[in-house]
Amino acid sequence: MNAGTRNYALVTASYWGFTLTDGALRMLVLLHFYQLGYSPFTLAFLFLLYEAAGVVANLIGGWLATRFGIARMLAVGLATQITGFLLLSALSPTWTAAASVAWVVMAQGICGVAKDLTKTASKSAIKLTAGEASGQLFKWVAFFTGSKNAMKGVGFFLGGVLLQSLGFQHSLWLMAALLAVVFVGVVAFVPPLMGKSKASKSARELFAKNRGINLLAAARVALFGARDVWFVVGVPVFLYASGWNFTMVGSFLAAWTIGYGAVQALAPQIVRRSDDGLSHEVPAARWWSAALAAVPLVLAALVAAEVPQLEWVVVGGLAVFGFAFAINSSVHSYLVLAYAGSEKAAEDVGFYYAANALGRFFGTLMSGLLYQWGGLSWSLAGSAAMLLACWAVTLALPTSTHQTAPAH
Repeated sequence: MNAGTRNYALVTASYWGFTLTDGALRMLVLLHFYQLGYSPFTLAFLFLLYEAAGVVANLIGGWLATRFGIARMLAVGLATQITGFLLLSALSPTWTAAASVAWVVMAQGICGVAKDLTKTASKSAIKLTAGEASGQLFKWVAFFTGSKNAMKGVGFFLGGVLLQSLGFQHSLWLMAALLAVVFVGVVAFVPPLMGKSKASKSARELFAKNRGINLLAAARVALFGARDVWFVVGVPVFLYASGWNFTMVGSFLAAWTIGYGAVQALAPQIVRRSDDGLSHEVPAARWWSAALAAVPLVLAALVAAEVPQLEWVVVGGLAVFGFAFAINSSVHSYLVLAYAGSEKAAEDVGFYYAANALGRFFGTLMSGLLYQWGGLSWSLAGSAAMLLACWAVTLALPTSTHQTAPAH
């Protein structure tokens, strides 16, 4: 195994461990507080700082990874996540509702910083280890992204099982211990200066990305907002209110995410490849965005009509959504690295994933509001509107490298 492959494997394995606990955390917080009687909007509010922190963490994380090296930022992200878990575990049932919400929002914000520091560092490592061949880059990006989401799905299942078997506090302690093991592995085996380069000296330089990355970032805001507007609150609460228990809800979200991850990993076999890495891939991003927008439109109409066996119609419809969403996400994840320069890949990836976090923030906020105002059909209609916006932006994506000159 050459050094590039070894480093790719080490970074991917460490991010698997992180993602497993991050997925479990979402289920623990969502289901624990729904059981305590919190409203859909309050449930969404618990995740807002988590998502908002990611916007800043991605921008700063990309700059820090370029300045200090990817391994160091991985270690910082893991340590920050452990801190967030321990703070959450200190939550006391004797506290007032306001104090509990404030504490959870603060601890979730710390976990949001941890997630995006770790993700930016991990994704940047792929650009450095895959070499110059676009085929290798697409395959490694697809496997990393797909396997990461499959692991997140396992985390959703784990979160439901842990909450039902160990309870909130003990589950958090167990996950903190797992991450401590991963932290030791990163410090011991990942080269500390991997990805270290000359970082941008000003905010103007940091934000002056090329046209392709700027447009892709805008599309990413809409794409991930469209997922989280139903995923964060709408569907879990809808299924729990339909009589499903914690483990069943966690299992469905796990199966959805694992399937979504598997499709992402297969994207290089589904999307037609081009020699230049853009001329076929960009039209694919446009086509799959349009196809994806149709799914929540149809589902919203079926939910509003209250068709028989509605919960299973929703489950089936979201399986179709997951397939098309996975292809979209995988193509986007490839394109950002195809557009990115290798010298400051971490900064480019950080900028792109800041947009990703902004989309999740907006989607999370609207998930609580739309579900509280109009139920699941409103959440799905909101998803469709965002996907149409995503499609519109992809129409302007550059299809050749000479169109990606830095924006001024």
